[in-house]
Amino acid sequence: MTSNDPRSPQLPPALTDPAARVAASTSSRRSFLRIAGLGALGVAGAGALAACGSGSGSASTSSATSAAASGGSASASSGAASVAPGTYGDISLQLSWIKNIEFGGEFFADSKGYYTDAGFGKVDLVTGPVESADALVAAGTVTIGLSAPDATARLVTEQGAPLKIIGSTFQKNPFCILSLEEGKPIRTPQDLVGKTLGIQAGTNQAIFAGFLKANNIDPSSLTQVVVQYEPTPLTEKKVDGFMAYLTNEPFLVKAQGFTPVTLSFADNGLPLTAETFTVAQETIDSQRDMLKAFLTAEIRGWTDAVADPAGAAALAVNTYGKDLGLKLDEQTEQATAQNELVVSADTKANGLFTMTDTLISQIITALGEIGITVTADQLFDMSLLKEVYAADPSLIKA
Repeated sequence: MTSNDPRSPQLPPALTDPAARVAASTSSRRSFLRIAGLGALGVAGAGALAACGSGSGSASTSSATSAAASGGSASASSGAASVAPGTYGDISLQLSWIKNIEFGGEFFADSKGYYTDAGFGKVDLVTGPVESADALVAAGTVTIGLSAPDATARLVTEQGAPLKIIGSTFQKNPFCILSLEEGKPIRTPQDLVGKTLGIQAGTNQAIFAGFLKANNIDPSSLTQVVVQYEPTPLTEKKVDGFMAYLTNEPFLVKAQGFTPVTLSFADNGLPLTAETFTVAQETIDSQRDMLKAFLTAEIRGWTDAVADPAGAAALAVNTYGKDLGLKLDEQTEQATAQNELVVSADTKANGLFTMTDTLISQIITALGEIGITVTADQLFDMSLLKEVYAADPSLIKA
């Protein structure tokens, strides 16, 4: 089984060569997705918000091209009004990894013409170059980036970057400690005591330290060893637990005949979100309507992806990630698991990508656990989504 996680296991065929991997991604993502690009894949690890290429060099997919290939725009799945194609010109969305199922909502928005309906000439779904999405947005290289709260917060607090998060696709970060039923299963934070844990070097170590702090676990009560991004040390019983991604490595070890046991960070004291939409403050100030149109298209796309994980997987395998050697059954399984991170009781009530004040407060606290001091007002602006849903409540799907 092929891993499609930026910070993890086995990369797709197009990225298996070490040199190609470094060229394709500098900061492996997942700062809960990643952290602003400070180093190579093996250094930044899961914490870096990678802009990874689906092959060598940069790659993008045009919404106009995809819509034409799919027969044009589909009828609206929501009550959102369409505007003339090209009203907002062309924009770019920096993806945080290769074009796998993680971006099923974007694939639907592109292939069904939702971006075109929203008024864009085209939306480039960009992979590569090696810098983080946050850095690229701050530099004005891309319009919008998919990132994570800790990645954006570091750039805001350490470099004064005028960035804001305007929504979050994943309501929970997918980080976990993966262990095996056939080994020494780790089901609770206290089960970490006395165990040997495989943690990727760099940002992942800082995130894991925050997880221990949040659960009052003394780091000296366990042993940490540095591992790479595939779970062989776990399956070979060289470690008892492995820092992983809920929607990825558990499926890898299961395919090898093991019974995965997962300890979720988000459900145990470190409730960061992931796949957040990061934009420049200047874009909010000067192109507010454009951003709301973009969010509307994204909502429609992700509504489809949640309702049809098999369809989203097919788009990843057969169209957008066609050159990656993805497998339909694996991508469908991961899409189904991913939906549990995208949809919550709060999003059912308030709409996809929304974040309640309570969740934002929890994120600010969690950031403090990993050493980042920032305020909610410095990092978040949920007003655009509120305006989108106020204008078209039919976009909210319970």
